[in-house]
Amino acid sequence: MSARWSVSALAAVVLGALTACGGGVSGTSSAPPSNAVAAQSACLVSDVGGINDRSFNQTTMAGVTRAASEFGVRPVVLESTTASDYPTNLATFVDQGCSIIISVGYLLAEATKAAANANPDVPFTIVDYTFGPGEISADNVLGQTFRSDEAAFLAGYLAAGLTRTGTVGTFGGQNLPPVTTFMSGFAAGVARFNSDHGATVEVVGWDPATNSGVFTGSFVDIDAGRATAGVLADSGADIIMPVAGLAGTGAAALATELGTSTLRIIGVDSDQYESDPSNRDVYLTSVIKHTDVTTFEAIGQVVDGTFAGGSQEGTLANGGVGLAPFHTFEGTVPPVLVAELEALRKGIIDGTVKVTN
Repeated sequence: MSARWSVSALAAVVLGALTACGGGVSGTSSAPPSNAVAAQSACLVSDVGGINDRSFNQTTMAGVTRAASEFGVRPVVLESTTASDYPTNLATFVDQGCSIIISVGYLLAEATKAAANANPDVPFTIVDYTFGPGEISADNVLGQTFRSDEAAFLAGYLAAGLTRTGTVGTFGGQNLPPVTTFMSGFAAGVARFNSDHGATVEVVGWDPATNSGVFTGSFVDIDAGRATAGVLADSGADIIMPVAGLAGTGAAALATELGTSTLRIIGVDSDQYESDPSNRDVYLTSVIKHTDVTTFEAIGQVVDGTFAGGSQEGTLANGGVGLAPFHTFEGTVPPVLVAELEALRKGIIDGTVKVTN
């Protein structure tokens, strides 16, 4: 595993591997509820990953479930299998009189914009997107965005401090801003480690200077995630951060097979030690994006009558993003590295450490 690959070469090899394994998009759906939704209802439209994606759809659904428990709202879900389902599912929930409609993901932005402008009295919230001035005709959309790069910076620094090969990697599901934000933060963390320690740890799978990298083309194809991780591992990476939803668990499955002496994984969105129990022992940590908390808060605003649209951003400072515990690897991370990570975390919060953007 000593070979070095350029981003373009890696992408070409991954494309070939995915073609061979038949990588594509698939998913599951749930039938629309047959009856009108109750007055206080929180209605979630997933992206194609579905609510069991072990990633941000599942985390967002946890926020809806918590709201159902604490506020007594009725949770209702429509899972999308293709992009064409987005406007249909949103329209279904508008027709059913949902109290708030939750769109999960950047890819639902255009459909959410159209639905919100056509129904200015209906509250919406969208994960991983915020609309610019004048895009929404009424104040009925709350955009949820996250500085995932802040927490991913810490993950990159950690990976650089623990790599045995001198090479770490990352790949995405699609080249979208909520995905590449993680990847750029990770690369920046590696660069900071190199600067601090006079090291030469290399990142494969993403080049922040050119905004180009390796992508599976799918957030749900587990085989594609496994194949992509295999290509990065063959290029020398012994720690990989997949930003690919359910597809990323394919990388964890490969690490389980190879063993953690060969490959370790950094999860994203949720604490994947908890959400991917069959592979939990390969997760060094996870870069958590608390869409559960922001979604719960948005529902609460509707319940108490304070919903006003706009945007909110999750950061290290407000707890909207962060690193999961080391779990299996607790005690194996050198104390000096733990202390450096804590100092960097505080520096990011107080503005003395710059990440990206």
